[in-house]
Amino acid sequence: MNATKTLLAAAAALVTAGAALAEPIKVGMITTLSGGGASLGIDTRDGFMLAVQQAANPDLTVVIEDDQRKPDVAVQLADKLIQSEKVDVLTGIVWSNLAMAVVPAATAQGKFYLSTNAAPSALAGKGCNPNYFSVSYQNDNLHEAAGAYAATAGITKAFIMAPNYPAGKDSLTGFKRFYEGEVVGEVYTKLGQTDYAGEIAQIRASGADGVFIFLPGGMGISFVKQYADSGVGLPLIGPAFSFDQSIIQAMGDSAVGVLNGANWSPDLDNAANAAFVQAFSAEYGRLPSVYASYGYDTANLLLSAMGTADISDPDAFRAALKAADFDSVRGDFAFGPSNHPVQDLYVREVVRDGDILTNRIVGTAMEDRGNAYEGECKM
Repeated sequence: MNATKTLLAAAAALVTAGAALAEPIKVGMITTLSGGGASLGIDTRDGFMLAVQQAANPDLTVVIEDDQRKPDVAVQLADKLIQSEKVDVLTGIVWSNLAMAVVPAATAQGKFYLSTNAAPSALAGKGCNPNYFSVSYQNDNLHEAAGAYAATAGITKAFIMAPNYPAGKDSLTGFKRFYEGEVVGEVYTKLGQTDYAGEIAQIRASGADGVFIFLPGGMGISFVKQYADSGVGLPLIGPAFSFDQSIIQAMGDSAVGVLNGANWSPDLDNAANAAFVQAFSAEYGRLPSVYASYGYDTANLLLSAMGTADISDPDAFRAALKAADFDSVRGDFAFGPSNHPVQDLYVREVVRDGDILTNRIVGTAMEDRGNAYEGECKM
């Protein structure tokens, strides 16, 4: 064997040895795949698995479980995944009350949790943890965008409404943080509520000139249809969660023209996003939602960390996650000190594009927005 072939053989042997030494990673995905809000979990799963399929990394295994949107079920699944399945990483939870039931216990056991969606304030401030990374946002962010943009939309007297659970409370707090007008009504509804006749009557009598709602999943569908039928006619603004791709199809033309705060949109102009929208649409036969985009980014973040560090070295793996060395569908992406994103926030408008409804960006609400609770995080 000549010298060149000897060097090539040695290099190949090193690569093979490195691959053999690389620690495989098992991910436990707990998300909502049945009952109310199932479309959100399905999109989360599909976005995550699209990136996994594209990477075809044999060292990555994903175990997927349905939490049925029940905190007790989520806790049982997390225990099973950690104790029996021996997962290294947990991800996928959509709802903040479920995240609060699972994340602190998982990180206390040394597991990494990568949030594809839920990012409650309690985990962003005093409850932050070095093993907890929110890939999506901090819960307040998209509501902050709506609040900051509301004056531009002509809303000077706002009636604001959200469900009575952690994300609902974060949403109204976020909206009010940057809203410059007057809040003339503030209502917390029951989580899962579908009849809004009483709340619409309150809106009508409030003297508001606009309405901000955070009502994810079926709650938003029910409200928007009833609101349109009521004839109240005041402009609506909300976060992307309430006016996302799968949700607005069910709302129909009642949703057209509604503005919503977002950190992602299918028309966001960068190469990674264009490729993602095309690949997701081809694979699943529908446009992706914000939940799908977060799942996709989360998987690619994890894959990027796997490329530079072994899970057997938690400090190195944590640093690799923190580096966020991947092409996000949101464009510029970085983690702040508390492991929450620093990112631009936009306002989108629901529009009809042929036979489907979708969203288009109409403005930038905030640039390089991070976590409002950063100062409370002591890591």
